Amino acid sequence: MKYLVNNSNDPRYNLAFEEYCFKSLDLKEDYVILWINGPAIIVGKNQNTIEEVNQDYVDENGIKVVRRVTGGGAVYHDLGNLNFSIISMSTGAEKIDFKKYNIPIVKSLEKLGINCELSGRNDITIDEKKFSGIAQSVWKQRVLNHGTLLFDTELDVLSKALNVKQDKIESKGVKSVKSRVTNIKPYLEEDIDIFKFRDVLLKNIFAMEGLEPEEYKLSQEDLDNIQKLFEEKYSTWEWNYGESPKSNYKNYKRFPFGSIDIRFNVVNGLIEEIKIYGDFFGTEDVKLLEDKLNKVRYDKKEVQNVIKDQPLQKYFGNISEEEFINLMFQ
Repeated sequence: MKYLVNNSNDPRYNLAFEEYCFKSLDLKEDYVILWINGPAIIVGKNQNTIEEVNQDYVDENGIKVVRRVTGGGAVYHDLGNLNFSIISMSTGAEKIDFKKYNIPIVKSLEKLGINCELSGRNDITIDEKKFSGIAQSVWKQRVLNHGTLLFDTELDVLSKALNVKQDKIESKGVKSVKSRVTNIKPYLEEDIDIFKFRDVLLKNIFAMEGLEPEEYKLSQEDLDNIQKLFEEKYSTWEWNYGESPKSNYKNYKRFPFGSIDIRFNVVNGLIEEIKIYGDFFGTEDVKLLEDKLNKVRYDKKEVQNVIKDQPLQKYFGNISEEEFINLMFQ
């Protein structure tokens, strides 16, 4: 295991940095990155960006909006939030496994005197309040596990910048976004800043593996490729927002594994411009399923024939064929 230094606060560059390291560095090595973004909303790979952000507030306050390569929901970042990325080999079936990859984070925080626990689908909590949201992606037997650590974040801005669906708030048994999140700093036994917190956390993560932190230095070629990814992908409207086509069919439902928001037009009896949004996690790109369903006759039997051989659980999580059909035919 080695750590990578990234002192940038630009969320677009930082996500390019992370994706490049995930997909292009030595696949036999594990890596840790601890990084800090300036004010930003980071949306999940499968989400409809326009519906997740309070665009007027974001524009007025200079908050960047960037899409990441992992599933899950939108999160707010600022200079009081520490992000962690752990890149490692998959040791078994290619599946999303939050517990396995986040125990080192929980144990490291416990060493700092923070009594926390993994909670729900993908959260880490203190006193039943969330301070970390986790997401994962699997690619060629590599796992990217990353998340937020709200250290000293402006929680008022967080609640104003995000549009969180009311059913998600109600499912947590609370009244607002602000009431279900907290910062780490008030719980620390020692008054330290985010940079000291970062350094202590890094040391503890390596100590969990019986190692001393060792830096991996990127080559100039690596840095040039990251810059290219930053410019050609993460700085573009196409990646961060994309087109959100008008739909004459729309259905939304929350499942234990996350929400699915499905939309399409029916033109001359055929499904067109189908788009599947949501904060679900999957090991397969949902666009593959969209492509399979596009131009298919809008008929239950026809759709069933298409999806019967599709790995629905790899796209979304624990969903049955019947549940997906019910989403398509309200």
